[in-house]
Amino acid sequence: MDDETAEIELLEQNLNKTRQISQRMTSILSSFDTRLVKLEKSILPLYNSTQVLTRRSNNIESALQKIDEIASYHEGVAAEEALILRGPQPNQLSAYTEVLERMNVSVAFNSTDSRDKARLVESGAKKLIQLYTKLVAEGSSGVPPGGAEFTSVPFPASLLATLQPLVTFLRTLPLPATHPSHPAAPGIQSALKDAQKGYGDMRGAWVRKCLETFGKRVVDRAETIDGVAAGHEVGKWTENMLTVADEEYNLLLELAPLSSPAAISTTYATLISPLTNLFTSTLGSLGSLIKRNLNKNTFLALSAYSSLTSMQLRWNEVMSRRADRRENELKEGLHSIRASCLRSFPEFLADIRLAGLGKGGEIGTGLADFTISSVQYLERIPAVQDAAASALLTLGDGNWKMGEGTQIGKSKTTEVDEQTVLEHFTYDVVNATVQSLLTLSRTNKRPAFGAIFLLNNVSYLRTALIVRPRTDVPSILSRPSQELLNSNFRTAKAGYFDANFSPLLQTLIDEKDKGKSAVKEKFTRFFDLLDEVTERHVVARVLTDDPDGRATVAEEAVKLVVPSLQRFIQRNLGKEFSKNPQKYIKMPPEEVEALIKGFYGGGVGSSGAPSVPPPEKISTTLLQQAGWGW
Repeated sequence: MDDETAEIELLEQNLNKTRQISQRMTSILSSFDTRLVKLEKSILPLYNSTQVLTRRSNNIESALQKIDEIASYHEGVAAEEALILRGPQPNQLSAYTEVLERMNVSVAFNSTDSRDKARLVESGAKKLIQLYTKLVAEGSSGVPPGGAEFTSVPFPASLLATLQPLVTFLRTLPLPATHPSHPAAPGIQSALKDAQKGYGDMRGAWVRKCLETFGKRVVDRAETIDGVAAGHEVGKWTENMLTVADEEYNLLLELAPLSSPAAISTTYATLISPLTNLFTSTLGSLGSLIKRNLNKNTFLALSAYSSLTSMQLRWNEVMSRRADRRENELKEGLHSIRASCLRSFPEFLADIRLAGLGKGGEIGTGLADFTISSVQYLERIPAVQDAAASALLTLGDGNWKMGEGTQIGKSKTTEVDEQTVLEHFTYDVVNATVQSLLTLSRTNKRPAFGAIFLLNNVSYLRTALIVRPRTDVPSILSRPSQELLNSNFRTAKAGYFDANFSPLLQTLIDEKDKGKSAVKEKFTRFFDLLDEVTERHVVARVLTDDPDGRATVAEEAVKLVVPSLQRFIQRNLGKEFSKNPQKYIKMPPEEVEALIKGFYGGGVGSSGAPSVPPPEKISTTLLQQAGWGW
C-alpha cells in the first residue's frame, strides 16, 4: 500500500507541473494573438495599397505587349501586301499561296480590315491566274511534229509539275457558290472563267496546229496514191484526232481551275472547236476531190466511208457527248461521202455501157480500157466490201440500173442482205462489160479482128475474176456471174475459130467437081487464106497475157485445121493433079501445125511473129510417101 500511495503522490505532482506549464503556454499564445491582431491592423492598409500598384503594373505590361503585337501585325501585313502585289515567284509559290490562304481565313472570320484583305486576296488570286495562263501558253507553243507519221506531243512535264499544285490551290479560292459573302468571290470567279476559256482556246489552237499539216498531207496524197490506201489514211488521221481529243480531255480534267461538270463541258467544247472545224474543212476538200473525178476516186470514197463509219461511236463519245454538243461533223461528212458512193454505182455502169458505143474508127484487138477498169473495179471491191454493200443496200437492189428503163424503188432493202445485193451489182457489172464487148466486136468492119478482140477481152475478164484472181473477187461473184463469164468465153472462143479458121476448112470440103483444077484451086485457096491468117496473127496477138490459155487455144486450133488438111491430102494422093505439087501444096500438115502453134507463141521469133518456113525447106512425110518429093 505504501508503494502505491507513493506512486499516486508522484503522479499528482507531475500533473500539477503539467497544468502549470499549460497555463503558461495559454498565456503566451494569448499574448501572441493580441500582437498579431495589432500587426494585422498595422499592415492591412499597406497591403491594400500594394495590390492596387501590382494590378496597375500588370495592366501597363499588357498594354505594352498589345502595342508591340499591333506594331508587329502592321509590319507583317505590309510585308504580305508587298509580297502579294509583287506576284508569285517560280521558287516561292508555296509561300505565296500560304499568305493568300491566311488572308482568306481572316476575311472569312470577318476581321476589322476584311474588306482590304479581300481586295488583296483578289489581287493575289489574279496574279496566280496570270501565272497559270502563262504556263499553259508555254506548254501550247512551239514547232508541231513533222515526219510521215503523226506523233502526239504531251504537255511538258516540267510545266505540269508547276501547274498541278497551282491548280490545286486555285480550286480552293472563294467563289460565289462556296463563299457567297466573300467580297472577292465574284471577281475571282470571273478571272477563273476567262483563264479557263483561254486554256481551251490555246490548247485547241495548238492541237489543230499539230494535226493540220497531216490533214493537208492526207488530201494531197489522196490524188496520187491508191484510193483504198488513201481512204485508210483518212481514217487513221481521224483516229489520231480522236486520240488527241481524248488526251486533251484527260489533261483538262487535271488542269481545269473550275472543275464542275458544266465548266468542263464548256471548256472542252471550246477546245475541240478548232479540231471540228479542221475535220470539216479537210473532209470538204476530200469530198470536192471525189466529186471532181468520181470514176477515179470511187474507192477513195468507199474506203474513207468504211474507215470513218467504224469511228462513229467513238466520235459520239469523244466529240459530242463530253462537250454536250448536238453537232456531229462526222455524221454530216459521212452523209456527203455516202452520197458520192451512191452516185458512183450507176455512173460506173453507165460508163461501161457508153464505152460499148465506141468512139469511131478501129478498136484493135487488145484489151479495151473499160475491160481493164472493170476488172480493177471488181478486184478492189473486197477491200471495201462492207462499205460497198452497205451503200448498195441503201441505194436499193437494182436501183443502180438507172437509165435502163428499170423501175426504181420497187425492191425493199429488207428483202435482201448485203451479200446478196453486192452479188447482184457485180453480176450487172460483169454483164454490162460483156455486152459492151459484144457490141464493139460486132461493129468491127473486119469480123476476124472483132472475134480476136472479143476473145482477148472475155478471156481476160474470166481469168482475172475466176481462174486466177489476184484478190478475193470470187467471194463477191454469184454463180450466175461465173456462169456468164464461162459461157461467153466459150462463145467468144467459138466465134474466134469460126471467123479465123472456118474459111480454111471450107476450102477443104469435097465438091461435085473433083477435077484437077478444082483440087489445085482448093490448095491454092487454102494456103492463101492461111497466109492471111498468119498475117492477121502477126498484127493481132491472141491471149498475150495468158500462156495457159494460148496453149489451149493453139491445141484446139491445130485439132480443128490439121486433121482436115491431112484428110484432104490423103484423099487426093496419087491423083497427080499437078506435075509440080509443091507449087500448090506449099506446106505439109506438120509445118502447118507448127505455123498455127506459132500464132500463139509456139514458134515466135525475135519479133514475136509466127515464123513461116521457106518452101525449099519443107519436108512432108505424106507427100514423100506418095512419091511427091522435091
